[in-house]
Amino acid sequence: MTSSNHLLGETDDAAPTVPGLIRRITRRGMIGTTLATALAAPAFAQSAPAAAPAGGDAAGTAVIDVNRARTAPIPIAIPPFAGGTSQGDLVSVISADLNNCGLFRVVDASGVAATAPGGAPDFGAWKGTGAQALVTGSVTQSGDQLRVEFRLWDILPGTQLQGTAYTTSASNWRRIAHIIADVIYQRLLGEKGYFDTRIAYISTTGPNNNPTKRLAIMDQDGANNRFLTDGSWTALGPRFSPTRDQLAFISYVNKIVRVYLFDLGSGTRSLIGNFRTMTFSPRFAPDGNSIIMSLYQNGGANIITCSLSGGNVRTLTSSGAIDANPCYSPDGSQIVFESDRGGDQQLYVMGADGSNVRRISFGAGRYADPVWSPRGDLIAFTRLGSNFAVGVMAPDGSGERTLSESFDVESPTFCPNGRVIMFQRGAGASSRLVSIDITGFNEQPVQTPTSASDPAWSPLLS
Repeated sequence: MTSSNHLLGETDDAAPTVPGLIRRITRRGMIGTTLATALAAPAFAQSAPAAAPAGGDAAGTAVIDVNRARTAPIPIAIPPFAGGTSQGDLVSVISADLNNCGLFRVVDASGVAATAPGGAPDFGAWKGTGAQALVTGSVTQSGDQLRVEFRLWDILPGTQLQGTAYTTSASNWRRIAHIIADVIYQRLLGEKGYFDTRIAYISTTGPNNNPTKRLAIMDQDGANNRFLTDGSWTALGPRFSPTRDQLAFISYVNKIVRVYLFDLGSGTRSLIGNFRTMTFSPRFAPDGNSIIMSLYQNGGANIITCSLSGGNVRTLTSSGAIDANPCYSPDGSQIVFESDRGGDQQLYVMGADGSNVRRISFGAGRYADPVWSPRGDLIAFTRLGSNFAVGVMAPDGSGERTLSESFDVESPTFCPNGRVIMFQRGAGASSRLVSIDITGFNEQPVQTPTSASDPAWSPLLS
């Protein structure tokens, strides 16, 4: 049985500067067509396994749930794949993805004889390593074409969970590694992974009093970094479209703040509307067909929605306050935003039509940067008090908890499955990106070639 995945691989009136209005102002073609062919157990190849029952015997299977994996990471062996010029690096990327997420522990595979391609492993030998799961595979290259086959085994019962082959251009071997890591994550934990994704961010270079801020993009592990703009104009606050190969972002042009679209395929940018005043804090609607953002008006800022061209404008708030950083819930029915309408910067939730506004933040300090989890169960935020903190709370404001706290942490963004948050630590030339699990464990630095801020996590590419 065969299954296929198609993978990709202006003169304006100046508006006044408003104190506090903007606290921070704040690949296409990567893989042409990848053929995924089931090598065995076709039913398994097309559906994720059910997680092991809560309280079940974790020693009896490699398939367990996420919460148990946090306390006891799944030991997994990933020996070198047979053949191929990229096989060593490919295995290293798979291993790094799984190790760094904190839910897996890659064990030493050097003491066990290699498994012949297409053959069954010596499960007795692999049990001696302490591994519960095993990944075997092979890589063959013909000209510019790369074929990667892999199998995922549950060692203790001696069963195969997955068998898949991918064919693509040789230059896309890293992405194949991320896709394989995502398959392993899903088969063993019962939910989609997040490794085949990208991060957009703002790269800052130069002196603090005159920095150069460029749009940049990279794989979620920091590889394949590239700068999208040359720094001749300032870029801030990138946000991925959920459906198109586009970013919305903020830019200073003609000394005024505007929201723009950046097309990742063509490298072109376009202004969203001509509002003749400041626009900022953009995010896409869940369907990708419109933008929600803030518009400076009459000394305050209102939240509006509009089409990608700037038409069909709807005003959702008109409190006279500064309403900013709106973000839709995954189903599009609600919006979280920050506002000083109560005299201090706090978080509010309202219906998608602007109705039923209610405050949800009540801790000590000011709240900013709200973003709704793709799972719909949490809202991440920045809290500003005697210290900065990144935290999460339920959409009704309950269950607030701090994930990381220091002199300057801010700008959280969720990975596509909602299990990990990335944020910035530090400011200016010292700003760096960091990721952390939503429970507050496994904080990891994210490598970038320059200082980095304002991260935005893309949807899954595949």
